[in-house]
Amino acid sequence: TRDGGATRTRGNRAVSRADAGRYVCRATNKHGSAVRSIVVTVEYEPSIGETGCPARQLWVEGAPAELACAASGNPPPRVACAKLGDSQDPPPASPNVTRAHAGTYQCRATNTHGSALRNVTVAVEYSPVAVSLRVLPSANVSRGASFSVECRAEGLPTPTYGWALPPAPNLRFAADNRSVAVAGAAAANRGLYTCTATNRHGRRAGSVMVRVDESRLVLLASLGSLGAVTAVGLAAAGGYYLKSTACKKGEYNVRDAEGSSEAACLHRQRHDRSEVYGIQLTQP
Repeated sequence: TRDGGATRTRGNRAVSRADAGRYVCRATNKHGSAVRSIVVTVEYEPSIGETGCPARQLWVEGAPAELACAASGNPPPRVACAKLGDSQDPPPASPNVTRAHAGTYQCRATNTHGSALRNVTVAVEYSPVAVSLRVLPSANVSRGASFSVECRAEGLPTPTYGWALPPAPNLRFAADNRSVAVAGAAAANRGLYTCTATNRHGRRAGSVMVRVDESRLVLLASLGSLGAVTAVGLAAAGGYYLKSTACKKGEYNVRDAEGSSEAACLHRQRHDRSEVYGIQLTQP
């Protein structure tokens, strides 16, 4: 009998793992009986299942590097895992996890009765790194122009983004908050733009300085002032020209010119070596 259960008949059959256990053998005749206990062990080849060796595993950068992969078998199998594709460039021999450990590993369980294989994909999570900001088209912006500031960072899980920047009403953030667009740059938009990338493992920030250049505006103002001065000069010159021409043609009002030094210009005739000046009147 097995473990006090029902009596089993003798005979040959295929052994299964369920046959393992303690058996009690009792021999009996009319003179008495003898009892002996026997422990039966069933050996079998290795197997690797999802419970002892998940097909997808998550590591965190900086934690101890250990691939948890257990196999069943009797005798107990030896399990060895190696990263696929790293025959020429193996991962660093580091006691702690690095991003270079990410990839697919093949685990092999072996005992005297055979072996079993299982592939395991390892992802390595890490805090945000390499935060970079880019101003398009340039960090030197002309007043009234449009520009955008983009933020990029590496990290797993994918980082979320936050901003610290000069407050202004003409800001528009992207849906994922990775960039900010500015339409019609003004003096309020100049200053330091700081982007912070965050995930559950940490955060990191980066900054860029934006300058709003008003030199074109100053140039336009100067050109405007110069134009005004030029216009005044042209007006004066034009008046002088018209006046001189009028003087030559005698187109003055007689009453206004009478008794003034301009009366001589109204009518001038050359006579020999002398000049005769007079006012030419017309009948009403």
